[in-house]
Amino acid sequence: MSAEIDFYELLEVERTADEKTIKSSFRRLAMRYHPDKNPGDAEAEARFKQINAAYACLSDAQKRAAYDRFGHAAFQQGGPGGGGGGGFGGGEFGDLGDIFETIFGNAFGGGGGRQQARRGADLRYDMEITLEDAFHGKSTEISVEVSQKCEPCSGSGATPGTAARRCNMCGGHGKVRAQQGFFMVERACPTCHGRGEVIESPCRQCRGEGRVDMPQRLEVEIPPGVDNGTRIRLAGKGEAGPHGAPPGDLYIFLHVRAHKVFEREGTTLTTHAPISFTTAALGGTIELPGVDGAKHVIEIPAGIQSGKQLRKRGAGMPVLQGRGAGDLVIEIHVETPTRLTPRQRELLREFQGSETGEECPQTKGFFDRIRDAWNDLTE
Repeated sequence: MSAEIDFYELLEVERTADEKTIKSSFRRLAMRYHPDKNPGDAEAEARFKQINAAYACLSDAQKRAAYDRFGHAAFQQGGPGGGGGGGFGGGEFGDLGDIFETIFGNAFGGGGGRQQARRGADLRYDMEITLEDAFHGKSTEISVEVSQKCEPCSGSGATPGTAARRCNMCGGHGKVRAQQGFFMVERACPTCHGRGEVIESPCRQCRGEGRVDMPQRLEVEIPPGVDNGTRIRLAGKGEAGPHGAPPGDLYIFLHVRAHKVFEREGTTLTTHAPISFTTAALGGTIELPGVDGAKHVIEIPAGIQSGKQLRKRGAGMPVLQGRGAGDLVIEIHVETPTRLTPRQRELLREFQGSETGEECPQTKGFFDRIRDAWNDLTE
């Protein structure tokens, strides 16, 4: 492959391409031809070097302007503007590790400098509450075993009165470089593990970690209207970060216990209410104890059928962090009596003898259709 191949062709962009387009195309091609993805492929390795050289030129406004005017001659010894730069094989373009550090960051071992202090882990706590708790809200206290900042060393990990020193291996950078083939690779320093510092006299309480496990008592405010899976975040109450790094968060996940009477769907409460067939026929009222502690009087209209739903507005669950409440829905089930006294049986027979069929229009209509269908078959 010729060393004089056009840089724009190498990066598969037009000469008028902007910086964003050039960078995007470079990333795509670098991933395609990277030696790690093409082990033993000399042609891919050569193309990889060329596209990096092309990007090193076209990503710099001054170098791109010189290249647009003079081509490759702009950077050859003795060429216009070359100044004995020695081409793209070495010098400022020779360290591919620097190029990848700028473009890909940590994806290829770059990023530079010591590692950022690692934030403590987030923690999860599962809490079971009643439907009444979910309705009214509540304030409660929990105890969580969690890593907390070591008090004697104030989270530094060093014995009080001493301090960490700069790591001699990496010079305080937290990373070390090693040449691998034609490019430079950076890794976390094996001596200080990326901190850039070494603790020579670890704290006895935390053994140099800067944190210790201990129980933590916390107040948790549960607002009215919470539901299964509602998550409450307690910022900064998670695991302490190592060596004084910021703590994580604690997340409380709520689980609402099943209720004996009511089922819940969002802000709507539902229940099934059996009534006698006389109440269904004549109408009446029933009383239900609500989750709010009040008694709700439900009017039963005469002639109600099984499966009919009655709704009481605003008697359901409150809206979480909002105004108003959902509804209470009562599904009616008419119960047929199974234990009758002789007198009750006598009264029912008298009622049965007085029936004309008009009392139950659905029943009459059904059997009328059955009779008509039978007549059609026998004609």
